Amino acid sequence: MTLLIFSVVIWCAVWAMNRQIANSPDRDDRAARIFVPVVLGGATLFLWEGLVTGLGVSPVILPAPSDIAATFAASTAILWEDFVQTVLKGALTGYVIGCTAAFVIAVLIDRSSFLTRGLLPIGNFVAALPIVGIAPILVSWFGFDWQSKAAVVVVMVFFPMLVNTVQGLRETDAMQRDLMRTYAAGYLQTLVKLRLPAAMPFVFNGLKIASTLALIGAIVAEYFGSPTRGMGFRISTGVGSLSIDLVWAEIAVAAIVGTLLYGGVSWIEKVVTFWHPSQRR
Repeated sequence: MTLLIFSVVIWCAVWAMNRQIANSPDRDDRAARIFVPVVLGGATLFLWEGLVTGLGVSPVILPAPSDIAATFAASTAILWEDFVQTVLKGALTGYVIGCTAAFVIAVLIDRSSFLTRGLLPIGNFVAALPIVGIAPILVSWFGFDWQSKAAVVVVMVFFPMLVNTVQGLRETDAMQRDLMRTYAAGYLQTLVKLRLPAAMPFVFNGLKIASTLALIGAIVAEYFGSPTRGMGFRISTGVGSLSIDLVWAEIAVAAIVGTLLYGGVSWIEKVVTFWHPSQRR
């Protein structure tokens, strides 16, 4: 109980300190963006440890962070094997294929008003389909290995990327396009020098949305058929065998990977779209 009270006091103190730092007019924005979430996250883990230990919560219901960390350290070989199967083979492969295909088709759709009116409504319809309904079908088509997971990821990331890219290609106004025509620029020159640069913020918005959907899709697809490896497979079997600490270790890996992938895309966006008002300080 002492640990519980101490952890609550520490968390409240950290909350007050972070609030003061976030609201300070003299703060360093870059340092604050790193310091505040890291410290608050550490305090939250400490509070979690205190609540589980102080209240005597069963590890079957909710293991303590220290138990999850111990399982993580003892299961690195399993976690790495699952990471390779789910992330490198399934999620990233589907992400690259789906986003690339969506970008190319968006350019073709933008060129044709017929395709714009015909394909976009179909895309919105397919995007609304539940993944738990699509995944079993794709697993039966492509088998139980990573290929079916990549197919599920392609379906999940394709239409958000398509819609964002099409919207971005329409971002330029008529005056800008008329100016390019006065320079005797053809369609390809206008696309490369005007419309694609203007569309980049929308393209990267689609890439960031797809980066989170890709990992979710790959993990969910493994619930419907997988070889004896993979993050979704391990979570499913871990819940069935009450190995909840291993389940949380897999969730931690998924959270870290998702954060790094999203952060990587955001960093590339800052480099590519440095001229956009959203990137200015």
